[in-house]
Amino acid sequence: MGSDDGVRCMLMRGGTSKGTYFLAEDLPADPAERDDLLLRIMGSPDARQIDGIGGAHPLTSKVAVISRSARADADVDYLFLQVGVDAATVSDRQNCGNLLAGVGPFAVERGLVAKAPVRIHMVNSGSVATATFPGADGTVDYDGQTAIAGVPGTAAAIVLAFDETEGSATGALLPTGNVRDVIDGVTVTCVDNGMPVVVVAASELGRTGYETVAELEADAELGARVHALRLAAGELMGLGDVSGTSVPKISLVGAPADGGTICTRTFIPVRVHESIGVLGAVSVATALLLDGAAGAGLAVVTPGQTRFDIEHPTGHLEVEVEMDTSPKRSSQPPAVIRSGVVRTARKLFDGTVFPRRYS
Repeated sequence: MGSDDGVRCMLMRGGTSKGTYFLAEDLPADPAERDDLLLRIMGSPDARQIDGIGGAHPLTSKVAVISRSARADADVDYLFLQVGVDAATVSDRQNCGNLLAGVGPFAVERGLVAKAPVRIHMVNSGSVATATFPGADGTVDYDGQTAIAGVPGTAAAIVLAFDETEGSATGALLPTGNVRDVIDGVTVTCVDNGMPVVVVAASELGRTGYETVAELEADAELGARVHALRLAAGELMGLGDVSGTSVPKISLVGAPADGGTICTRTFIPVRVHESIGVLGAVSVATALLLDGAAGAGLAVVTPGQTRFDIEHPTGHLEVEVEMDTSPKRSSQPPAVIRSGVVRTARKLFDGTVFPRRYS
């Protein structure tokens, strides 16, 4: 593909992320060719992504690839790809619940479905989510009064309901088989309810959990400890060598500081999230329901609670998680009955993107 060959593309804000949305048929079928094209479209590897449309941050260097689904329980397939910023990497090792918010509207805009609800097969994990949002046949109404932390203004609510987690990235709610593990003297809970997350009380690493993003990113000692912890946890979670991937995430937790359920600071995996990922928040909330989980004693949780207010650096994210805690499961691993979240999304542009020439 030369510099004069454009690719049809829609840029959307999904939740607190921003990414490019493509029909699978508009990209090369060969994964290596597809990834090379996406790197050239996004402008990677370059810390500024100056010669592409990436936003010079992991939260704005994301790609959604959408197609009609062959599954009976889904309308569309959604493949999420995390494109490296200053590294020539394209990873499919995780889902993205923020870009997921834009998948249903994109599917309607491209004529894959007539209107919501849209059943979305998340290819990365094999699980299914259902997106409900306003609009008529063939149209999407992006205007509304729903505000989410980390995004200015308001937009229409997009309700995402997640199926049970047998399709999680690691294949298990507790990938290590334990509610608690000790890694290099640090007590953690490795959980995967749609996103592999290592939950650790910030105090275990000598921090409060209330530090700013800038403070955490400037803390070289903490960064080194988080990196080592992530590598070790990845092995324990069955993910193998995670040095070149973006999962698992490390989420430091502290007692709520603003009336929420728990306070979080999340590494994604090196940079610190300005808020928290949707599925990451769902996984953190799930850990709070596990008896003896790391950091669970810091949370404000009441018996039977299903809605959780996850505090993060720029505000709050409310998620819903319901667990099966019946006595009959006492000898079995815990099970998730349902989980969900409210997000917003907005179409930013729809047109043709022109990749840079081959290097």
